[in-house]
Amino acid sequence: MVLKGILKKLIFLVIISIILVLIIDWHVKKIGGNNIISHDDDYKAQAAIVLGAYVSPEGILCDMLKDRVQTAVELYKSGKVEKILMTGDHSKTSYDEVNHMRKYAEQLGVPTKDIFMDHAGLSTYDSMYRARDIFCVKSAVVVTQKFHLPRAVYIANSMGINAKGVIADKHIYRGADYYEIREILARNKDFINVTLLKPKPKFLGPTLSITGDGRITHD
Repeated sequence: MVLKGILKKLIFLVIISIILVLIIDWHVKKIGGNNIISHDDDYKAQAAIVLGAYVSPEGILCDMLKDRVQTAVELYKSGKVEKILMTGDHSKTSYDEVNHMRKYAEQLGVPTKDIFMDHAGLSTYDSMYRARDIFCVKSAVVVTQKFHLPRAVYIANSMGINAKGVIADKHIYRGADYYEIREILARNKDFINVTLLKPKPKFLGPTLSITGDGRITHD
């Protein structure tokens, strides 16, 4: 009888936990999703924030990342944003997302001075925190794929950045179902981060205002 009672309590806790996870997931998707706009919407911001993704040892951007950079360049050329902030992982000399993102944007015609690099955007949360505190971004268009965008925009707005999001999907991506499932837990984690824990990023540093010359962030 005791074991049966314990089992019932465990089942109850599991059900409650699942419901809570799904509610938070819905909340983040809804709030973030309400701030997703199209290329044609009349909206202007200081910067496009381009979130990093895998770059090969040869410096080749994965399809998702290439599409993100292309979308940001389109926003820049249409006058929707004044600068582009490339944020990704360059915590080791052997792995560099942001310089290759920058070089690709330059190939597409963006002046070097208008491209900023955040070398320590190790997570979506860190990228938005640093966009606000290091790069002094007050308004932004966040550029990433549809599965990722609501969470990224939700974090940015929760941190006080006036942020909208533009979907960068130009292909059908391998592993899309996996990314969708993983986002459920990621949304819950970042909801806790922005509402309760509010951890500082692993790396901070001096301010480098997005209104200046992006070449100060180049290495």
